[in-house]
Amino acid sequence: MAQHVRDIMTSRLVTVEPQTSVAAVAQKMRDEDIGIVLVTEGDELRGLVSDRDLVVRSLAEGGDQEQRTVASACSGDIVTITPDEDVDQAVRLMREHSVRRVPVVDHGHAVGILSIGDLAIERDPDSALGDISAARSNQ
Repeated sequence: MAQHVRDIMTSRLVTVEPQTSVAAVAQKMRDEDIGIVLVTEGDELRGLVSDRDLVVRSLAEGGDQEQRTVASACSGDIVTITPDEDVDQAVRLMREHSVRRVPVVDHGHAVGILSIGDLAIERDPDSALGDISAARSNQ
């Protein structure tokens, strides 16, 4: 069983600048088949936006999604973890903050994302979530 976050995190990151339109982010999520995008300014992590954020914070508000920026839909108060952190600590952190995904940051730079799907594959691959998550990561 993995001991550190780096052993199970997803290292493929998709990032956008804060001024990127919500419509462009949604298209990127569709094209990349992902549910989360990191919002960065230069090398600095500014927030993250999930597919749910786009629906609840942007689409539900109405207006022109081509004109609305992702800065208005992203979660700016984010919890991060380091790649060397113990997996059990990551579980506690996610539980404590009620989050499903945590950016993994090393020396101030995003290097991955840890999701509950990653944890399910590692901890209980035969569970429904582990099975579904493993199938999606193989596509």
